[in-house]
Order: sequence, then structure tokens, then C-alpha cells
Amino acid sequence: MKKLLLSVVAVAGLVYGANAQTEKGKVILGGNVGFNSTKVETAAKSDVSFSVVPSVGYFVSDNFAIGTGVGYDYNKQVSSNILNQAFVVAPFGRYYVGLSDQFKFFGQLSVPMAFGNNKVVNNNGDTGAKVATTTSIGVNIAPGFAFFPTKRIGIEVSVNGLGYTNLNVKNELTGAEVSANSFGLEANTFAPKLGVQFHF
Repeated sequence: MKKLLLSVVAVAGLVYGANAQTEKGKVILGGNVGFNSTKVETAAKSDVSFSVVPSVGYFVSDNFAIGTGVGYDYNKQVSSNILNQAFVVAPFGRYYVGLSDQFKFFGQLSVPMAFGNNKVVNNNGDTGAKVATTTSIGVNIAPGFAFFPTKRIGIEVSVNGLGYTNLNVKNELTGAEVSANSFGLEANTFAPKLGVQFHF
């Protein structure tokens, strides 16, 4: 009887540990870091881009978290003679559905926004004057799976999903504005995103 009671307590502890990551009042920490360098034959230097967007969320109810990412995006295209730098804000809502003790499906709705500027870049990679102000606002719905090897760590695999983006570019000299809208589905299972989230 004693062994049975200990077994039941151990199993209950495992189930509680797996479900505790997404219960009301918990905090989720994570983010997005990216880097890319491409050498184009016609340019003296490589095109370079990187982004850092740490994020934090709070579970307002069991399995439902809201939060935001705040960061910086840098994209220097020597081959296209343009540098774009932007301040990024990405509020999100995320809902988890338990599949087992350690696996959960999630859906995330985010509203990524970027506010930046374009500068001229010459073929040697030197940066010149500011030529435009840029504003990008989008909506993205992304599905994914989370695996919880411990109660504080979630390893995630997701795809981009369904998205819409509005990009507005305002010329500094003329004041003219150009706007572009894009809408698409990018559920590419051959190029998933891998991430780690910390749960407290």
C-alpha cells in the first residue's frame, strides 16, 4: 500500500510539473535572435542583417499568455545600396492545448511593428545620409508544438503561418509616401523555427 501511495504521488507530481508551466500567474521569457551574411560578387563587402527581439509574457489564465517583444533590426544591403535600421515591437497572445504531460500545441497571434529609416550605402559599405522613414505593421498567426523536458524549459518548433504586412516608406527629400501590402501563407514545414522559452 505504501509503494502504491508513493507511485500515485510521483505520477501526480509529474503531471503537475508538466501542466504548471502554462497556468495562470506564470511568466514566459524568450525571444528571437537572427544573423545572416551574404556575399554578392558585384559588391566589395557582404550584405549583413541581424535582429534581437527579447520577449516576455504573462499567463492571464491557464494556458493563455499575453506579452510583447521589444528589440532592434539591422539590415545592410551593400548590393542594393541601402541600410535599414528599425525599432521593433511585437505584442502577442498565445494559447496552449495539452497533448500529453510534456507536449503541447500552441497558436500565437502577433502584431509585429517596426519603425525605422533607410540610409544610402555605397559599394564599399560606407553609410551615407538618411533617405527615408519606414513603418511596418503586420498581423501573423503561427502554430507550433512545445516540448517541456523540465517544468521551466519549453523547446518549441513552429512555422510562420498566415500573415499580413503593411509597409510605408516616406521619402525624406520629397515627402512622397509609398505603401505596400502583402498577404500570405508561409507554412513551410521544411524550414521550421526552433526556439526555447523559459517558464517561471
